[in-house]
Amino acid sequence: MVSDFEGSLIGNGSPVSLESLSITVLAEDTVLYETPFLGQHGISLYLETLRDGEVYHVLMDVGQNPLALVNNMEELDIDLDDLDAIVLTHCHYDHTRGIAQLLEASSRSGIPVIAHPSIFRPHYVTDPEWRHIGMSPEDSARKIEDAGGKLVLTSDPMAVIPGLFVSGQVPRKNKIELPPKGLFTSQGGMAVPDRMEDDMSLYALIEGVGMVVLTGCAHAGIINIIDHGASLFPDMPLEGVVGGLHLIEAEPEVIQWTAEALGEKEPSWIGAGHCTGFGGQMALAAILQDMFFPLRTGLIIHVDEDGMELESVVDVRF
Repeated sequence: MVSDFEGSLIGNGSPVSLESLSITVLAEDTVLYETPFLGQHGISLYLETLRDGEVYHVLMDVGQNPLALVNNMEELDIDLDDLDAIVLTHCHYDHTRGIAQLLEASSRSGIPVIAHPSIFRPHYVTDPEWRHIGMSPEDSARKIEDAGGKLVLTSDPMAVIPGLFVSGQVPRKNKIELPPKGLFTSQGGMAVPDRMEDDMSLYALIEGVGMVVLTGCAHAGIINIIDHGASLFPDMPLEGVVGGLHLIEAEPEVIQWTAEALGEKEPSWIGAGHCTGFGGQMALAAILQDMFFPLRTGLIIHVDEDGMELESVVDVRF
């Protein structure tokens, strides 16, 4: 359904939970074998939720190539006009580029676009040369709103739709998951390290099952993100994790620590891709074994009280 649900801060009452969640990988760095889907460097997840007979649709990130994204949506009969909200997990171009173009392609106006207040800051790398990698000028706040989006900027946890919550700014508590190196922003006319404090994730609460954590890149650290979710929803066990874990440039000892720490969280399953990297995927597969699967463009993950089921044309497990 197209919802009029207004996002709200998480209160003290019991949170609403979902009957089911379907996650479709619309954009990812790899593609399912022998399928018509187009891959790209980036990630975009399409979420369909069911609660009390009402269906909601949320897009988490948009990748960097709107033509490839729209192609995959058309192949899967996904309609932009059905969107109840768009969530941008952080500023990086491979998660945000083309959002204004997507909004213009929808006949709806006022689609909530939820992001951190600092998402439009200057953001760049300097090695091997200066390069801006944040929000494109074509996706400025004004252009998003002119295209029909309704910006909702928050650093606090809040409900996106019933049963689906954005994390807000994630506390960085452990000493292993450090801010990414080599990223900069501008402050007082000077280049200063960027800690990626705009990095946010989603928590989906499934009735009788638990919490599914959805990440863009997990720049805040996947263990920090899971722990933050556990502090917000202490009665919800961890069911699964989906998204990028940004281990692709991590030191081997950090990859191993992360894989072991994830195993200790005892999820039922983890689907990781994009910036996780092959080494990260192999470490996760070694520890989690059949509980792990790599993400692929076109993969669909169904979660309900009966558990998790993968829908694809090939076996995606290692």
